[in-house]
Amino acid sequence: MAIRYPGGRKYTQAAKPAVKSAKKDYSFSNRGKTLEDELDESNAYYLANGIAVIHKKPVPVQIVKVDYPSRSAAVIREAYFKTPSTTDYNGIYRGHHIDFDAKETGVSSSFPLKNIHGHQIEHMRSVTDQGGIAFLIVKFTETERYFIVPFDLVDRAWKRMKDGGRKSIPVAELEEEAVEFHAGFRPRLDYLGAIAKLGIS
Repeated sequence: MAIRYPGGRKYTQAAKPAVKSAKKDYSFSNRGKTLEDELDESNAYYLANGIAVIHKKPVPVQIVKVDYPSRSAAVIREAYFKTPSTTDYNGIYRGHHIDFDAKETGVSSSFPLKNIHGHQIEHMRSVTDQGGIAFLIVKFTETERYFIVPFDLVDRAWKRMKDGGRKSIPVAELEEEAVEFHAGFRPRLDYLGAIAKLGIS
């Protein structure tokens, strides 16, 4: 049945614009965001249950310009992110200092080393030199796989790349030398349960 306006003109429904599916942004600014949310939930669970004290380090910001419209208020007008000099998380678990970085990748066959910065390698090396435990938590977003990558594997892969070798860590190497764990409910990511396989008692 056709619908008509009072003047007799036929009503035609406007075409709906095509709905584009939201594509996940793997740019530098968003890399690791989802994984970091999962880790923040897990760390809150660990803290609330007396299992561990692990916190995300704040991102350093340099404030450049501040306006004071009134005596009791300040408005930041210009600020810049400083380059982080260390890893994302640190804390204490069973008397051990742990220090790690969260990394996400959309590549399903390997973990690209371009996601790591030289200053992070140096920081993790310093942590392990002092008896701490340093590692990466890597999430493969396409396959929903999670790995704890011990620093010695990261360091070997980094040196291999610097010597002109492969610029990534293949999944097969992670399956052999890293610790795979799975997402759950409480906590969302029980990565502390998985690091026992790295020799933490």
